[in-house]
Amino acid sequence: MSLAFELTPHPSPVDTKTRARILSNPGFGKHFTDHMITIRWTAEAGWHDAQLMPRGPFQIDPAASVLHYAQEIFEGMKAYRGTDGRIRMFRPQENARRFNQSAMRMAMPEIPEDIFLDAVGRLVTADEDWIPAGSGSLYLRPFMFADDAFLGVRPASSYIFCIIACPVGAYFKGGDSAIRLWVTPDYIRAAPGGTGAAKCGGNYAGSLVAQRQAIAQDCDQVLFLDAIEGRWVEELGGMNIFFVFDDHSIITPPLRGTILPGITRASLLTIAADLGMTISEQPYSFSQWEADAASGRLREAFACGTAAVVAGIGTVASPTGQFTIGEGTTGSVTTMLRDALMNVQRGETPDRHRWVYSLS
Repeated sequence: MSLAFELTPHPSPVDTKTRARILSNPGFGKHFTDHMITIRWTAEAGWHDAQLMPRGPFQIDPAASVLHYAQEIFEGMKAYRGTDGRIRMFRPQENARRFNQSAMRMAMPEIPEDIFLDAVGRLVTADEDWIPAGSGSLYLRPFMFADDAFLGVRPASSYIFCIIACPVGAYFKGGDSAIRLWVTPDYIRAAPGGTGAAKCGGNYAGSLVAQRQAIAQDCDQVLFLDAIEGRWVEELGGMNIFFVFDDHSIITPPLRGTILPGITRASLLTIAADLGMTISEQPYSFSQWEADAASGRLREAFACGTAAVVAGIGTVASPTGQFTIGEGTTGSVTTMLRDALMNVQRGETPDRHRWVYSLS
């Protein structure tokens, strides 16, 4: 399936000097490109009215169902400018598939993968001058929300799919420094049968009070334990987690419906296997984590996701105290895996698994 796009260039895009100043230190999620993509869906017409247009606000009815019943999903993905000048995206097909898995869980319409990929490619091409060189990237945010105006608990009958983009640098304020985690004793991220495996805004909204708790404890991120026993490590507020042991084996919690199936997570599992490491997707308790860190069996831990890519974990704090992992810095295995992943993303090493999607 394909759609004809109406193309409306921005009449007054950000000038070259201002854009260069922004790209020299973009931060994360603070500055946005000139254009956006919108596509509409209704029960009567299906997908239609595809547009690439100047980025601007939506006008929606106060009764729009997203405002009352939170039918909303999103994705996070990046475009990179390689040293050869080519523009690449990393595994966008997987973002399209996960987007549709989220849509199914939230009773929303699925968007054909070819339309999703076409839309993303069009926005990147239109705003490619916003892609930083070097270690920066262009962060892409496809999302969809219900704009049907009604009050009543049922799936909506009209939706807007949109993509916006922003140039980004380091996600954490400390850059590549190891991060500090807070293990919340009070909150859970997801329960079996819930929406933990969907990338929907409600999951993140529910995590914010715990993240505020983490910030109050001088921590970078919050870590959630399972909802049933409160002992098994699940994931951070927005990142998956890995553990590296003294024999270079790796453990990561299994996907059981309460953890977001991260694309970075899946890629690192493959890369680690390619490097000959032993990998297990298995439950890992917080008490065992603390004991393994104390004995030295656990050498490293790291978190991963599209935004931060890979971040070493140095210190873990909870109401019962805190402990350090290894030397409290980003470890050598973590660095090796991060570099291997980023080199593929940026076209610096061969793409053995055909993950890279080139746009130029």
